[in-house]
Amino acid sequence: MQAQGERAIVDAEPDARRFEELTLPYLRRLYRFALKLTGNTAAAEDLVQETYLRALRGFGSLRDPGAARSWLFQILSRLVTDRQRKASREVPLPPPEELDRFSLYDLISEEDPLPYSDRLHEDFLGQFHDEEVRAALVALPEAFRVPLVLLYTEGMTYREIAQVLACPVGTVMSRLHRARKILERELWECARKRGLVKACKTRSDR
Repeated sequence: MQAQGERAIVDAEPDARRFEELTLPYLRRLYRFALKLTGNTAAAEDLVQETYLRALRGFGSLRDPGAARSWLFQILSRLVTDRQRKASREVPLPPPEELDRFSLYDLISEEDPLPYSDRLHEDFLGQFHDEEVRAALVALPEAFRVPLVLLYTEGMTYREIAQVLACPVGTVMSRLHRARKILERELWECARKRGLVKACKTRSDR
């Protein structure tokens, strides 16, 4: 006869195999997501490892196998939120009314830094190095950074993002709108420092 401990190990093996089958296909995507959020390979690896540890401990709570992806991203997003509270690298948010007045499209049109471009907005954003975009993205407050990365890196729908963040779709849309504004504002400031545009005041400064 098997001892009780041995039976427990045998019984746990199918769950471990099922856990691997459901979660390991998302390993690369979770790492990519974590890297976009942190901008640091070591921090991203640490986040993904902690995500899988927490997921394994809470595997019994996953009722719908089809929701494994959202469940994993939700765990990772919460880890980022917890760690972000201990950090102080976020950019200060401008008042909402000031942010609403900011328009990268209008500023680029006024400056016309690429007079021969037929895609002024896209070509302007294309001038930034990956490191500059990553730095601007990482500096975003977590509440805006996470949905932005989920949308553009993971290709999630608004409804899927809402499921990951456990919030209404309307909240997701609002955060994405502000996230784009903040990111573009940071990139415009970066362009001013690099001399890509004149060191004039932004529309929100006027």
